Amino acid sequence: MISPVLPAYARAPLSFVEGQGSWLTEESGERYLDLGAGIAVNALGHAHPALVKVVEEQARRLWHTSNLYRVPKQEELAQKLVDLTFADTVFFGNSGTEAMECAIKMARIYFAGSDTPERHRLITFDGSFHGRTIAAISAVGTEKLTKGFGPMLPGFDQASFGDIASVEAVVGPETAGVIVEPIQGEGGIRSAPEGFLRDLRELCDRHGILLIMDEIQTGVARTGKLFAHEWSGVTPDIMTVAKGIGGGFPLGACLATEDAARGMTAGTHGSTYGGNPMACAVGSAVIDTVSNPEFLAEVSRTAGRFRQGLEALVASHPDVFESVRGEGLMIGVVCRAPNMDVVNAGYGEHVLTVPAGENVMRILPPLNITADEVDEALTRLDKAATAVETAA
Repeated sequence: MISPVLPAYARAPLSFVEGQGSWLTEESGERYLDLGAGIAVNALGHAHPALVKVVEEQARRLWHTSNLYRVPKQEELAQKLVDLTFADTVFFGNSGTEAMECAIKMARIYFAGSDTPERHRLITFDGSFHGRTIAAISAVGTEKLTKGFGPMLPGFDQASFGDIASVEAVVGPETAGVIVEPIQGEGGIRSAPEGFLRDLRELCDRHGILLIMDEIQTGVARTGKLFAHEWSGVTPDIMTVAKGIGGGFPLGACLATEDAARGMTAGTHGSTYGGNPMACAVGSAVIDTVSNPEFLAEVSRTAGRFRQGLEALVASHPDVFESVRGEGLMIGVVCRAPNMDVVNAGYGEHVLTVPAGENVMRILPPLNITADEVDEALTRLDKAATAVETAA
């Protein structure tokens, strides 16, 4: 008999009922150190006092009105994002997938409005992940995501991540743009090679097409910059954001330049819940916190401490781990043992990590994790690795 909750997830046998900072409490009362942060969502950890205060105050005032009317909290957050980024305008939804749908539509209507509607195809990369709608899985095209859901939507071409020549090879008269993650999250914490994003920017400019950055997992201070593309010195035309921007409250955003957004006029797109007062009040508090230069510097310091400890962990357990990669607090540990063995052993030591492609264990802790908690995490991961070795 099917469960009341659709069995679409392979869930760990853990049920959390409370959280505080970097810690979760299971219904048994046992505490777990959370290095997953809801898959990079709880940017400020669990029950952050400032966010709790905002939610309580906003809940007493107004939750939802719809986008039939002006939403002051939405306008406030949009202005903050415009002031902090390359963008001139922002569309709010509820998730990363919604943000990607907006970006895809924006890229297509951009050329339709320029009397070149044949330019509708978008280039994506092997190892990428942009959500689970039909458009998003069509964009990626991997069997793991698409099997059983065909036919896929046309209009997408794939290139090799990090290989600019492979992008050049698929650009054609129907190409509208390129979608890229500065660091592939689900794909295994694969960072774009040095110069690749600059090369993509140059290619897009040369061919008159749009550069779309998927910063759903890399954004909102995760790498030590407010957005990961800042490390490269280039800016996109369109950027998708979600996960950390709501600090745990469902919120997504599609940011764009005025030129890139020129086709998105009234009636071309919408979202009933998107950008409601509650979500934007929380998002505004998150952005105020993580955009502070001192906060960003602390993320980098914490990341350095974690990275150094993980390098030592890899050296101590060469049969379990191979290497460390990633930027800031978006860290991937490449495993020699099956990554799920390591993740499951972590449960036994009450530490939570997240699996990813290429046999990687992801570490995506709250951005405000403390130095003592980093040290505690390393101790628990060391014990988990020993358990994997013992079981082999």
